[in-house]
Amino acid sequence: MSKRTEEHKQDSQYRQAKKQGYRARSAFKLFEIQKRFNIFKRTYYILDLGSAPGSWLQVSKKLATENIDKYKDGFYHRDHFRILGVDIKKISSIDDIHFIKMDFTLPEFFDQVKSFFNGPKIDLIISDASIKKSGNKFSDQINQIRLCNSTLRFLDLLKYKGNFVIKIFEGEDYKHFLNQLKKKFQNVKAFKPQTSYKKSNEVYLIGLRKK
Repeated sequence: MSKRTEEHKQDSQYRQAKKQGYRARSAFKLFEIQKRFNIFKRTYYILDLGSAPGSWLQVSKKLATENIDKYKDGFYHRDHFRILGVDIKKISSIDDIHFIKMDFTLPEFFDQVKSFFNGPKIDLIISDASIKKSGNKFSDQINQIRLCNSTLRFLDLLKYKGNFVIKIFEGEDYKHFLNQLKKKFQNVKAFKPQTSYKKSNEVYLIGLRKK
């Protein structure tokens, strides 16, 4: 795919996202992940780390709302959802979504998450967070790994058999981080959505069913 074709594809996805009411084309990445791995099944309590501009919060709200009516059987079900987003950037409010403007790597944020969900009851943790790239792929990848490592403590608040999605850059220490997730989840998959830039080294790791 040529650079011009790639740019046209991204512009088209952006316009389509706006047309459907989403704040960014990254919404389609989460829909792709959901279609492939069904991470939102019976999901009501959701934590979104690095949630600006809010498209993943929008998708989470849509799917959690659908779950309230979809799963009214004898298995795990809630009659409400709780969704918490955090980012160092401010976002426009979304009805029924709680957002905190804060650096989620700070130790004190953990207690706020625990209080919001009233303990280790989170069904799904998602993170599309990314560092501000410098243009140096090596240092960018190292810094992204550090950011990813800072999310692991929140897995203590993820319920048994809960799911986890995180963006990472392939390169140095990628396999080490992957192996850490394999210790915590029954299954871990690497996935590159079609909506990602073709030449990008970003990939999403999907942790399925926390041990």
